[in-house]
Amino acid sequence: MKITGKIHSFESCGTVDGPGIRFIVFTQGCPLRCKYCHNPDTWKLEDAKYERDVEFTINEIKKYKPFFRNGGGLTITGGEPFLQMDYIEALFKRAKEEGIHTAVDTSGYIFNDRVKEVLKYVDLVLLDIKSMDPLLYKDLTGVELENTLKFARYLNKIDKPVWLRHVVVPGITDKKENLEKLSDFISNMTNIKKVE
Repeated sequence: MKITGKIHSFESCGTVDGPGIRFIVFTQGCPLRCKYCHNPDTWKLEDAKYERDVEFTINEIKKYKPFFRNGGGLTITGGEPFLQMDYIEALFKRAKEEGIHTAVDTSGYIFNDRVKEVLKYVDLVLLDIKSMDPLLYKDLTGVELENTLKFARYLNKIDKPVWLRHVVVPGITDKKENLEKLSDFISNMTNIKKVE
């Protein structure tokens, strides 16, 4: 049986979603409704532009392997990639078989035992924490903050490399107390490799 994913789009030579030059897979579907989302057209799973199987996708990615020599690879983003765990797990497995560096860009909202299995095939997590204030987080995203924090703690526990992302929105997420809480939260995390 072919494992397929609902895809919004592909980007062949991305440079901002992980190290080096990357092939980016934008998955369709997201449980968050972030007020300043720059991909709101990825929210609804049923609005996918494509449905592609893993082998089709890996063959597209392999065309760009020469560009990955200096630390590039595959990044799966969205939407929220963990809505399509069978697809992303199979794609990450195939990428690892091909010697391709793997990264996932996630809100961390979906966190369960299945996610832990998928993470075995992920080299880097790009984790977006919108706010450390639970009320503001809920207002900005429509979901609770706690799952994201549990996910972040788990990543530290297993020493999975993380690039932490925090969108600074003047007057909303740039308040000193919010940034201090974020700094305090990550200060003892040894797996944080970069903060953006």
